[in-house]
Amino acid sequence: MTTRPLHAVLLGPQAAARRLLELLPAALDGTGPALLPLDPGLPPARLAGLVEAFAPSVIETADGLQRPAVAAAPGPGAADAAGGAGAGEQTAVVIATSGSTGRPKGAELSGAALLASARASLARIGARPGQRWLCCLPVFHMAGLGVLVRSLLAGIDPVVADRVDAQALAGSGCAHVSLVPTQLRRLLDAGAPVSALRTILLGGAAPPAGLAGEAAAAGARVVTTYGMSETCGGCVYDGLPLDGVMIATTSDGDRAGGGRIRISGPVLFSGYRGRPDLTAAAMDGAWFVTSDLGTVGDGGRLTVRGRADDVIVTGGEKVVAGEVAALLETCPGVREAAVVGRPDAEWGERVTAVIVPDNPAQPPTLDLLCRHVRERLPRYALPRELVLRGALPMLPSGKPDLETLRREQSPAGNVSR
Repeated sequence: MTTRPLHAVLLGPQAAARRLLELLPAALDGTGPALLPLDPGLPPARLAGLVEAFAPSVIETADGLQRPAVAAAPGPGAADAAGGAGAGEQTAVVIATSGSTGRPKGAELSGAALLASARASLARIGARPGQRWLCCLPVFHMAGLGVLVRSLLAGIDPVVADRVDAQALAGSGCAHVSLVPTQLRRLLDAGAPVSALRTILLGGAAPPAGLAGEAAAAGARVVTTYGMSETCGGCVYDGLPLDGVMIATTSDGDRAGGGRIRISGPVLFSGYRGRPDLTAAAMDGAWFVTSDLGTVGDGGRLTVRGRADDVIVTGGEKVVAGEVAALLETCPGVREAAVVGRPDAEWGERVTAVIVPDNPAQPPTLDLLCRHVRERLPRYALPRELVLRGALPMLPSGKPDLETLRREQSPAGNVSR
C-alpha cells in the first residue's frame, strides 16, 4: 500500500472544524492527504510525543504550515502488516485514542469506514438531506469529527460552537447534535429548548440513570450510542448495532461482567498507525475485541457493563466498577457517580464511591448507598468508602477521569467502613 502524506491540523476548535471541512472531501476520496486532528490544549510534551509517534508530513497551525524535524511514515500500514480490518484501504484520518500515559496510539480510519459509519448513523435516526448538525464536541475526537462527516453527507455545513448552552441551542436552527452526558445535564438544568432538536446522540460515557428519561420528558429525542475511535465512533444505537455492524462477546466466562464486547463490520479501523503489534492484539480475525465487558441479550441488544480494566479485585472477588456506578446513580440523592478501586492493606483494593449529590447540604450516606447496592449486587460489591465532590473530573472526550480519582488521596475524615 502506498503511504499517503499525513496532514496534521493543530488549530483552535472552531478554526479546526472549518479547516477540516475543507480538507475532508479529498481525504475521504483519496485525492488528498490523510488528516491528523490534534488538540492544541495538550501539554507541549504530549503534543511532541504525538508528532513523533505519527510522523505527519506537515503541521498546520495558526501561523501556517510547519514541517516537523522528522516527517517520515512510521513503517508499513498497520492493516497491511497485521492483516487488520480494511487491510489495503488507504487511511483518510488518524485519531489519537484516549489516554494520557504510555506510547500514543493512533487509530487509522479509511474513507470507506468513515462514510459507512456516517451513512448508517443518518439512516438510523432518519436524518434528511439539508438538516443541519450542531458541532459542539472537539473535532480532534471521533465524536466531533463524526459530526463533520455526517454534515458533508447531509450537504450543509454544521453550526460549530465551542460550547453548547440554552442561548446557542435556541438560535442554532439545528436538527441534530452529538452530546456527552455532562452537556445534556447542563442543558436540562438551564431549561434549554431541547425539544427543538430532532435528535440528540448521547455518547462518550454511560449516561447517569434517569438522564435520558428526563430529557424525553422535556420533549427531546435521545439516542444513546456506544462505540470508540476504532469503530468510527458510535456503532450501537440504543443497544442495537447499526446496519452492517455485528456485535458479540467473548466466551471467557468472566463472572464479574460477561465477556469482552467484539465488533465487526465496515466501520472498523484499519489498524494502529505504525503499531502492527497492537493491531494484532486487538483483532481476532475480522473482529475488533474491545476493552469493555458486556452481554448480548434477546433481540441482539447489547448491555455494556463496564471496562475490563476497571474491574476492582477486592478480597479476591471481582467487581465491575461501571456496573456499581450505574446502580449508585439510581440511588436517591445521587446526581452523578463514579466508582474506582483504591489501594487497601486488608482487601487489596477497596470499592470507592465518588458521588456528586443532588443536594450538597444533605448528601447520601455510605449506609444508604450500601443498602441500595445490596439489593442488586453481592456484598463484596458494596462501596467501602464514600467521597463527596461538587463535580466529577472529566477528560476532553467527556468521560469521567477515573485515573485521577484512583490516584487521589482519601481526604482526612472521609467516610469509610
